[in-house]
Amino acid sequence: MGPHPAVAAIRLAVRRVLHDILNAQPASPTPTAPPTPPERPLVLVACSGGADSMALASALAFEAPKLGIRAGGITVDHGLQSGSDTRAEDVVLRLTALGLAPAESVAVQVGRSGGPEAAARDARYAALDAAAERLGASAVLLGHTRDDQAETVLLGLARGSGIRSLSGMAAISGAGGRYRRPFLHLDRQTARKACLVQHLPVWDDPHNTDPAYTRSRLRHEGLPALEKALGKGVVEALARTAQLSRDDADALDAWAAQAAESVCDAAGLLECAKLYALPPAVRRRILRRAAIEAGAPAGALFARHIEEVDRLITGWRGQGEINLPGKVVAQRQGGRLVIRQG
Repeated sequence: MGPHPAVAAIRLAVRRVLHDILNAQPASPTPTAPPTPPERPLVLVACSGGADSMALASALAFEAPKLGIRAGGITVDHGLQSGSDTRAEDVVLRLTALGLAPAESVAVQVGRSGGPEAAARDARYAALDAAAERLGASAVLLGHTRDDQAETVLLGLARGSGIRSLSGMAAISGAGGRYRRPFLHLDRQTARKACLVQHLPVWDDPHNTDPAYTRSRLRHEGLPALEKALGKGVVEALARTAQLSRDDADALDAWAAQAAESVCDAAGLLECAKLYALPPAVRRRILRRAAIEAGAPAGALFARHIEEVDRLITGWRGQGEINLPGKVVAQRQGGRLVIRQG
């Protein structure tokens, strides 16, 4: 008798990602001396102790040895709750019991930039990046589910930041494709059921039910209200929207990258007339990239900033320079658009 359907689903999702990671490993050069056995790749799971990440950890522990992959785990102690260090130690014990090694806890200091949720996320990814570099990991698995993807799409829609925000989380992201999200096509209930049938203890973060947090309100109030008004299937539809939006955004980004060189003069300055001739979606991507290259932080650069810069091209009336995040200014001079540090 095979495993429970929920367990089979999570294992299959992880197995596919591990095969992709193995296929992405660089080929060994032809040896001139007797070859030494190559070190097996290391894959880490980022685990909070919640149902999603514990299900992911269990699937990684089961699948990795069969493929000759070393499997480890990292839990991040954000220090935002009393006893968080004790909880992190408990998660390490759970990961070790699953057979994951190394299994470590990393404590971080959470700042305030961008709000509590964004600051915690930034601190967490910085810690995971550092751990992956230190341990030489080929990849870090994240337990985001289809429900998380739907929430991310709705948050992007609320910000009004364009199609890239609607594309949600990528299955592969980070430097060199470090981060992998095997569960984006699985719902949260599947992960929780997999933990239940495997008798895996899980920790439910009280922040996930705290109405002070935007994502918590969306999860417990917003999405249920949408399903009540529109019927079941909202989560699946939002996740499908994310994939379609990502495909479109990737195509437009590629177009903008190709068009960027053709709208610059010999000195590398953007020519307003050539920019004006481009479709708005392509032109604004070029403007955004130019602002980021000039020093504007990508996370602080919103659609309204780019719209103001765009008006220097499409609605030129002699207006002055536009101030952007990171002390960057955009200014029209003699038919050229100059974006620089102020």
